[in-house]
Amino acid sequence: MNKNFKKTSARALLAFLLCTVLLCALIVPVGAALPQRERVFVGGGAFGVRYVTDGIMVVGYCDVTSGGHAKNPAKAAGIRPGDCITEINGQAVEGARALADIIENGKQAPLTLTLRRGEEIKSVTLSPLACDGDGHWRTGLWVRDTGAGIGTVTYVCENGRDFGGLGHGICDGASGCLVPLSRGTVMGVTISDVQRGEVGTPGELKGHFAANKIGALTTNTPCGVFGVLTEAQPTTAGLLPVGHRDELHEGVATCWCTLDDEGPQEYTVKISDIHRTARDNKCFTVTVTDKALLEKTGGIVQGMSGSPIVQDGRLVGAITHVLIGNPTTGYGIFIENMLAQMDGLAS
Repeated sequence: MNKNFKKTSARALLAFLLCTVLLCALIVPVGAALPQRERVFVGGGAFGVRYVTDGIMVVGYCDVTSGGHAKNPAKAAGIRPGDCITEINGQAVEGARALADIIENGKQAPLTLTLRRGEEIKSVTLSPLACDGDGHWRTGLWVRDTGAGIGTVTYVCENGRDFGGLGHGICDGASGCLVPLSRGTVMGVTISDVQRGEVGTPGELKGHFAANKIGALTTNTPCGVFGVLTEAQPTTAGLLPVGHRDELHEGVATCWCTLDDEGPQEYTVKISDIHRTARDNKCFTVTVTDKALLEKTGGIVQGMSGSPIVQDGRLVGAITHVLIGNPTTGYGIFIENMLAQMDGLAS
């Protein structure tokens, strides 16, 4: 009787444990479900942008020969490349042409300039000099208030309108400073030619802007440019989940870019040297391995910035830079860095 009792108790205990396991498996809190992975439309299409700077951007110096000597009033006043001129003598200035007119009309009279340097507002006194060559009054400033260029769309959000591109900011070619954006227009682009990259000389996508505006560029950041399309644009690669930085691995991936009028095409690349803690736009190394792409471009060329990178069925990043000494190789940014920048702008 004792043996039968032990057998019955063991069976009862086993049955109880099985029931407990089943109940635990069935009673799952709703909050315990994994969050749904974000999805975006993969880009790869070329776009053009025309922009106006927020203030008149100082991009360099140009010495003035006055009294037989080369001088630079702007440098002497403490003005630096990257500064933005917002006011002259307390009045807002409309653009570079208006600045030149004020300098010429003011002759040698000292000018009080209000500058924005990062988050800091400064006031400096600038005294123009008469140029020996033509008698015109000069300040030694080299400035810019507009610009244009071609890049690649990295992704379009599920709403079909909000997008991110380039993977890096629009920077001034002379000073290397991030351009402060006042407003920008996104234009359609037709790629007409490719200038192949060579060692020491970066290649470039050549094209012309379409007449129609397709969107507005709203923000320029170190991790890409962001804006809104006027209407949903077709994307060849379709809707894909976002890949996390920890999921990116060394080895084969593909990139999407536009090199002619056939639209975005997919090419093979190799990922290496991953820096998982990077928060900038140089997070890993990208090497072009696709023979067709190498034949057309020599590797990575200007205009391919923002070309989306796909690995294991996920959008993981974008091409951002090319190595001047080796055009087959460049850098890429984690897609998470771009999306985090966009999310930060919205918050």
